[in-house]
Amino acid sequence: MSMKPSLQLRVGTQLTMTPQLQQAIQLLQLSTLDLCQEIQQALESNPMLELEEPYEELESSETQEDEWATDIPDELTLDSDWSDTYQDATAGALGNGSGSEDAPDFDRNAAAVGLHDHLLWQLAMGDFDDRERELGECLIDAINDDGYFIGSLDELTISLRAQRSDSISTADLEHMLMRLQQFDPTGVGARDLRECLLLQLGTLDGDTPLLPQAKRLVRQFLEALAGDDRRLLKRRLRLEDDELDRVIKLIRTLDPRPGQGFDIRRDDYVIPDLVATPSPAGWRIELNAEALPRLRIQPDYAALIKRADKSDDNTFLRQHLQEARWLLKSLSSRNDTLLRVGREIMARQIDFLDRGEEAMRPLILADIAGSVDMHESTISRVTTQKYIHTPRGVFELKYFFSSQVGGQRGDGDSHSSTAIRARIKKFIGEEPPRKPLSDSKLVELLAQSDICVARRTVAKYREAMGIPSSSERKRLS
Repeated sequence: MSMKPSLQLRVGTQLTMTPQLQQAIQLLQLSTLDLCQEIQQALESNPMLELEEPYEELESSETQEDEWATDIPDELTLDSDWSDTYQDATAGALGNGSGSEDAPDFDRNAAAVGLHDHLLWQLAMGDFDDRERELGECLIDAINDDGYFIGSLDELTISLRAQRSDSISTADLEHMLMRLQQFDPTGVGARDLRECLLLQLGTLDGDTPLLPQAKRLVRQFLEALAGDDRRLLKRRLRLEDDELDRVIKLIRTLDPRPGQGFDIRRDDYVIPDLVATPSPAGWRIELNAEALPRLRIQPDYAALIKRADKSDDNTFLRQHLQEARWLLKSLSSRNDTLLRVGREIMARQIDFLDRGEEAMRPLILADIAGSVDMHESTISRVTTQKYIHTPRGVFELKYFFSSQVGGQRGDGDSHSSTAIRARIKKFIGEEPPRKPLSDSKLVELLAQSDICVARRTVAKYREAMGIPSSSERKRLS
């Protein structure tokens, strides 16, 4: 059988990962406290930026500022779709599907999370069946704090075969690992540095200058790069000195340890990004005006810039003006994206604002992603360490996502795991101290509210809330 070469035309859209867009996406991931620090550093390093004083009118320099920003788009999208990296692996990944009552579920109320919890949460909120979710959990257990998969697929296959009745192949695990590699953060689940960098390069637009050479360098000549063997790199990649410098600069923008941005510490102080307030027309979701300092272009310095002047001073001012305007555009896009996602989430969880946790509805990443026309990994980034202040307290946006228990999605008979936990906690709080409710009795009480769950599910939720068994509660009473 002979293989004949052929040409195929594939039409699609990709995200051009320019340095400015990388900055915008990075700002989107930061918490408010971290973002305030970034803004403070920008104020100290860029003379074109200054704080906007309250109630101060903008100067007439706005028109001139626009003259130097012709290459800045009116809208800066922060959405990134990883499907261009692995076409075959993305079918159905993190799509519109129902959860499982045995799926992991996390209470995200005002708590920072580690990398493993972040990955497990994305797994729980995605369109995976029970078998895929079990494989995903095993793979995530083998991902270290730097974000690398350090296990052996062959050994893991043998171990799973001994535990399961159905057949598991190494190809099954390989396919599932490729799907996990689409999760946030970019490059997670790689088996070595080479694969980690290639995953990140795979998200860049095909028209990125010198991208093929960067991929080939990472794929074949990382050791030469580590040894600074420029002669070999130039000869094998057929590059001049300046081109090699640009390739190396592109590679240095990548993150060799994508998992280190996560930790398990709890912030002592949380600044809400959004505020939910009641009004005669219903609930209003707005940005917290006090969360971030307001920036503007320094009008006096901007007025000094001359269009045709090539002097060092003028070039210095123009460069910093462009950086300042990109920062302002990135902050504006971050706020717009956060507000769109926050409003869509709360529109689906409006009953929570009125009646509390017991009214929480099932919600997964794809539900919001489809409504705001963004990728699921973008929704995950937007909702990480972003908080909303409500009359019921301050909650991380991820708190409002919850897996479905019972029924089919959208049929009206499904319930969120958060709502079920709230009912269990309420039942136990009202039980007679000397006659606590068993897990079986809790199942019966839930069934009276048309919530059909297994006893093991009740036990899992009770243990997750730190509530002892009925026998232990009786002994402690």
